[in-house]
Amino acid sequence: MPRAQVRVQEAASWRLDEIYRYTRDRWGAQQADRYITGLFEACEGLSTHRTPSRPIPAEFGIEGCFFRYGRHVVYWRRLSNGDIGIVTILHARMHQIDRFREDFGP
Repeated sequence: MPRAQVRVQEAASWRLDEIYRYTRDRWGAQQADRYITGLFEACEGLSTHRTPSRPIPAEFGIEGCFFRYGRHVVYWRRLSNGDIGIVTILHARMHQIDRFREDFGP
């Protein structure tokens, strides 16, 4: 059975850009590269079960899972073809439910 591919969806792609720029501006390009690389490695770990995750709480009203990486929470779901869709990545301090619904879409 082929391993599921990890696909970064549009909202998550925007968030990654924001995270990179903020980290670069605050701590430099080397730290930003290191953080984003680690984040991608953690996402890739979903397909091999190296990255543990938990189901999204019922109050979100959406099927999917999440895991923490550094100061961020990564939300993902299985796509219809079996691949893993990285839906959004939010800072732990963000108001999770509102931002999450915004990025998850209808």
